[in-house]
Amino acid sequence: MRIYLEKRGNGKIADGAFFGLVVACALSIFAIVVAIVIVLFQRSALSRHTFGMSFFRSEDWDPVSGLFGAYPFIYGTLVSSFLALLIAVPLAIGVAIFVTELCPKFLRAPISFLTELLAAIPSVIYGLWGIFVLVPLVRDHVGPVLEKYLGWTGFFTGLNIGVGMLTASLILAIMILPIISSLTRDVMRAVPVSQREGVLALGATRWEMIRTGVLRNARIGIVGAVILGLGRALGETMAVTMLIGNHAEIHKSFFAPASTLASVIANEFSEATGDLYLSSLIEIGLALFVVTILVNAVARLLIWAVTRGAPARST
Repeated sequence: MRIYLEKRGNGKIADGAFFGLVVACALSIFAIVVAIVIVLFQRSALSRHTFGMSFFRSEDWDPVSGLFGAYPFIYGTLVSSFLALLIAVPLAIGVAIFVTELCPKFLRAPISFLTELLAAIPSVIYGLWGIFVLVPLVRDHVGPVLEKYLGWTGFFTGLNIGVGMLTASLILAIMILPIISSLTRDVMRAVPVSQREGVLALGATRWEMIRTGVLRNARIGIVGAVILGLGRALGETMAVTMLIGNHAEIHKSFFAPASTLASVIANEFSEATGDLYLSSLIEIGLALFVVTILVNAVARLLIWAVTRGAPARST
């Protein structure tokens, strides 16, 4: 009896120690996030006190004259990200619909694997591939066609050297496609099978079942997947830096070079000599960090609203 009580007491100590360890691990995540925010906030104090909110409205970026404004980079980040979404979302939803509802069983695993493999490719590899494939493609083939038929919009005019907003958006679309597709697939699987069977029992076709029985019920989660892809696009650095041209200017044409919040930090942080210059770059990093956290949080909430309590659907 004594030995049993001693073992039980030792077990309680071990359980308590394990519980404390895992709680500490969980809290460390919050500590890291808070530490990042504190450091960025402190190191950007000089820029915030010097420029105030005008920092995000000014188009001037002249380190020599000590003038810093983030508006060109905000513009480049938003435009490239939304262009990437316009390209990637239809493709991603199409892949998800095919794999979930129409694909033969023997093809589901290979297609799903290859789609998720795209997310594992390093960003710099995408950048190199974009330089050797996308840049000539946009310069010699895609660009002239767009200028011929859509030049009247003003978005596809001017000098086209292959490096610019359009090329960066194309590489971003390829990079966020597997994220949106995988999450959309999970959300669609969360729709109960009875919902599909009920729609088919009412005489609907296969497409009508997918449109009204699946996509309509999964739309909130799909929006969450799209927002999560947007969060990835907003923070992408290396591939965009290699393909966007890195000019702190605002142009209507998508052929023109531009810059993003992430790319300007990657390009100029090592060259920042003055305290104000360095503080301005850190303030850009703070803004990008906060926006990315908020976008990802909203996306996760939307996906959770659809998938909570849903039974898994076999593939």
